[in-house]
Amino acid sequence: MTSLLTNTSAITALQNLSATNRAMQTTQERISTGMRVANASDNAAYWSIATTMRSDNSALSSVKDALGMGSATVDVASAALKTTSDLVTQIKSKLVAASQPGIDRGKVQAEISQLQNQIKSVADSSNFSGQNWLSVDSSGADYNATKNIVASFTRTSSAVSIGTIDVDTSTMALYDANSGGTGGIIDKGRDVGTTTGIKVSTLDISALTDSTADQTKLADYVSAVDEALTDVTTAASDLGAVKTRIGTQTDFLGNLMDAVTKGVGQLVDADMNQESTRLQALQVQQQLGVQSLSIANQSSQQILSLFRG
Repeated sequence: MTSLLTNTSAITALQNLSATNRAMQTTQERISTGMRVANASDNAAYWSIATTMRSDNSALSSVKDALGMGSATVDVASAALKTTSDLVTQIKSKLVAASQPGIDRGKVQAEISQLQNQIKSVADSSNFSGQNWLSVDSSGADYNATKNIVASFTRTSSAVSIGTIDVDTSTMALYDANSGGTGGIIDKGRDVGTTTGIKVSTLDISALTDSTADQTKLADYVSAVDEALTDVTTAASDLGAVKTRIGTQTDFLGNLMDAVTKGVGQLVDADMNQESTRLQALQVQQQLGVQSLSIANQSSQQILSLFRG
């Protein structure tokens, strides 16, 4: 039936054209943003997953920064321990040289004193971002021998958690200002042989003579310094292991963040080749839809010819 009031062909053509225009708008938005899921209305499930994963990736980025800071702190302490090892070795060499009868031990002590002062300076200056692991005060209210380096961020089905790399600095502190404590590696009293309370930080050989008793004491000094050197070496080795773990964790986090980014991309990124092809097809459909609607609208004009004489 042909009707002047209801143009069925035009209605159908208009519906098809409107659908094509909506599809074109969606495709153009995907091309302009590069995303096929930019809002929750596009795909609620994918958008929710992607938003959570992006948030977790941001947290992982902060963890990576924390690892960088922790690595720098370890580097500072490691450098100080290496320098301390060299200085303690020099003290040991001076003491061995001082064992030679007839040597001026006052002059040797002057050199040792300079080395002792240098070790103290190295320990006190080994500070990074307000943290000093080598010169401490274990009597302080905020003192904690275990240092924590944020190393991971984990999400489970029920909660999130933050993992840390724990570093026990109690065995690597060179100085401890706590008068009631045992001291650090350098200012700890050591009992060797018949000599007690030997401290690398304060030992003094200037008054020693060539007597048998003093030679024995000097030998005990050498042994005590050698013990301290072993402790410094052990501390440096422990920090080296921590440094290796931090490096491994940093590399893993970088790979993990890349994997998360790729996963999010698989969910929400638009395939630009596909979208550009779809856009061209929709443009053709739009042109055909306009033409179809134009033809449908002209059908009403054809009715007039029936009434012409």
